Amino acid sequence: MSRARALIPVLWPSFVVAGMAEGVFFTLFDPLDLHLLGDPVAMSPLAAYTVGFFAFWTFAAASSAFTCFLQRSAAEVNPRPRPGEAAVDPSRSARSEATPPARG
Repeated sequence: MSRARALIPVLWPSFVVAGMAEGVFFTLFDPLDLHLLGDPVAMSPLAAYTVGFFAFWTFAAASSAFTCFLQRSAAEVNPRPRPGEAAVDPSRSARSEATPPARG
């Protein structure tokens, strides 16, 4: 699987969630009224929306990536040979099945 195809199940849902989270958050809170460590945030509303969106997207992407990480099976995490079998690297066996043997 290509890297882009592996990232789409993480980035697309997190993008949608970030858009919804930003809509809800900035419906409830005005960017001009935000304070950070007791001081007003010194940025334009557009900059606050942008920073907020990317912050929500980062948190949602981390959550989606963690979910994908937890969905791995025990065999994917700890590949162990069964008694009497030779140890096989799963990444090497998948490549060897996908490519035909060289003729020569």
